[in-house]
Amino acid sequence: MQKVILITGTSSGIGKSTAKKLLAKGHTVYGAARRIEEMQDLEKLGMHTQFLDLTKEDSIQTCVNTILQIEGRIDVLINNAGYGSYGAVEDVSIEEAKRQFEVNLFGLARITQLVLPSMRKNKHGRIVNISSMAGKIYTPFGAWYHATKHALEGWSDCLRLELKAFDIDVVIIQPGAIKTDWGTIAAKNLKENSGSGAYANFANAAANSMHDAYTSDRLTDVAVLGKTIAKAATVKKPKRRYAKGFMAKPAMALRKWLGDGIYEKIIMSQFK
Repeated sequence: MQKVILITGTSSGIGKSTAKKLLAKGHTVYGAARRIEEMQDLEKLGMHTQFLDLTKEDSIQTCVNTILQIEGRIDVLINNAGYGSYGAVEDVSIEEAKRQFEVNLFGLARITQLVLPSMRKNKHGRIVNISSMAGKIYTPFGAWYHATKHALEGWSDCLRLELKAFDIDVVIIQPGAIKTDWGTIAAKNLKENSGSGAYANFANAAANSMHDAYTSDRLTDVAVLGKTIAKAATVKKPKRRYAKGFMAKPAMALRKWLGDGIYEKIIMSQFK
């Protein structure tokens, strides 16, 4: 059955790949992002574009209301928009920390709130939240990013229980290291925030390691994630979680089964 699907953060990376997969399957796809000009290729494939700034209430309302007015429903919401703010906790401003939560959690929560009434009315729907393996592990200089993803994991699990009676699914995607610009941008942010000062040596080593990792051939192609998310969005009975991509399952397993001490020794050994 053709579904009406809203995807946030479709101007690049995972969001763009997911949109292509869903369009190829014949679904009605609305892609939302701040950079409308970066979605012209998807428009040519039949995707409808919407401007969306998740830090602005009026932008979120306009995006959702426009789609509901045109289509009468939203069957699937894929919350993909987000970014990684990296730097030592001491160096990152609280203003930037709040923006990280505003985009990665509170903006996501607000657009979900606005989509839910129509889903409840129709007694079906699906919320697909793009978390990360970072939602189950932790690394130096990623405190604010990890915090948003750890919060998203718990928030999504609670939401799933609340929506069960309305036949609305809540699915969590946990990407590993994927071939996108995310890692190189995060590494650049880390150097800008903590590349000088008290944490300089450690921060620069971590940033260089991150940059090398995200420009290597070991990473998972973004199309693999697009396929996984498209499946999670449309399969009849989705799993609660889908972990996919380089190091996603191994990294989370190390954290879960080895305990904090051994896990931290392994993480810190990468910077010696």
